[in-house]
Amino acid sequence: MSEPPLAAFLAPIFLAFEVAQLVAAEKLLGVKQIEAGGDPRRSAAPGETTAGLWAGFILAEGLWLLWLLVDGATRIHAACLLLVTLVGFTLRSNCTLRWVLVILTIEGALRMGLIVSMLGSAWRAL
Repeated sequence: MSEPPLAAFLAPIFLAFEVAQLVAAEKLLGVKQIEAGGDPRRSAAPGETTAGLWAGFILAEGLWLLWLLVDGATRIHAACLLLVTLVGFTLRSNCTLRWVLVILTIEGALRMGLIVSMLGSAWRAL
């Protein structure tokens, strides 16, 4: 078994980010919003600072996953996380607003499960 990359131990930070994404998705695209017929693209969106930090975290997570692909016992987890992200993005960009929350929830659950599994694999490889 190969030595786990130390980058795998950044997983709790990105796990917390995934939870925050699900909470934000429920707040902005929640069932109450959908039932009310509201369009979150026309409502009050996060401020520039929040949006900038959010985009920065998404880019950091992508770079982190690419870093994990290079070496280590967590390579398969990183590849699966990238695949889930690509499939989720593709589905969300091609569906109606009503399905976005469903897809985000499933994608978030898969991503969180993969991150926890990655952390477990890295821990066992120590």
